[in-house]
Amino acid sequence: SLYTGNVKRYKAAKGQMTYERHRRECGRKSLFLHRSRFINYVSHCFHKRGWSLDACVGYALAEGIFPKDQVVSTKTLYNYVNLGLMDIKNIDLPEKVKRNTKARRARANKRILGRSIDDRSPRIDTRKDFGHWECDLVLGHKTKDDDVLLTLCERKTRCFFMIKIEDKTSASVMKAFDKLREFYGSKWNRIFKSITTDNGSEFADADGIERSARRKDAKRTTVYYCHAYSSCERGTNENINRMIRRQFPKGTDFDKVTAAEVKRVETWLNDYPREILGFMSSAEAFKIAFDRAA
Repeated sequence: SLYTGNVKRYKAAKGQMTYERHRRECGRKSLFLHRSRFINYVSHCFHKRGWSLDACVGYALAEGIFPKDQVVSTKTLYNYVNLGLMDIKNIDLPEKVKRNTKARRARANKRILGRSIDDRSPRIDTRKDFGHWECDLVLGHKTKDDDVLLTLCERKTRCFFMIKIEDKTSASVMKAFDKLREFYGSKWNRIFKSITTDNGSEFADADGIERSARRKDAKRTTVYYCHAYSSCERGTNENINRMIRRQFPKGTDFDKVTAAEVKRVETWLNDYPREILGFMSSAEAFKIAFDRAA
């Protein structure tokens, strides 16, 4: 029998148009142009506030500044940086260009100055309790008589104190602690339950903080010393010290750094949105923890 139904014919022009439309619609689309407002926000926070790309993303979502469908991920932002699509360059990312070029050397054991970190309660490691601090010095020229920064970081809230002192001697360190204790007065024991510090000679008298309690029945601040050459035992403090170096690079002459500049950097660190705190700032977390401890 003769087939009389419709006959389909191929038209080259229409086929080409269909092919080109399918090509335009296939594959994953770049979000760069469609989410330009968020990209501009990230650029502003990076350059003006000194935030990392991850902090920009996390804070924008945590505070509801942008809905989730207008935000691109941290990984995508780094891809944009690699492709040169943003006004942020790889050289601007301090952690990305770091290289450890120093050879590891085995060092002999060094005597611990006072109570060892081995005696510290394992509960302090959990960071569940407020009032446990890590302590260190940040040096400039590394010469004996230059000003240095005494840094203290609270382990739970990551709240950070930075005090400029006249040199790296133990006498100057203790003078700073005495002023800090005088400032906080009766609140000291609620804020500083323990301090874990370096095993360097500049902290040789730090256990004097324990002996300075005025009454025998008063709660004392317990001081622990890390093992020699074990900065990882003060990881929180070391991490924040690296952030300080973004503002005060190695070789900075702290004699020429004003108290206002030190305060500005301290405020920047305490207002920094932290992923570990749900992108809450350390200052906010410290206030909440202190109010609960009061």
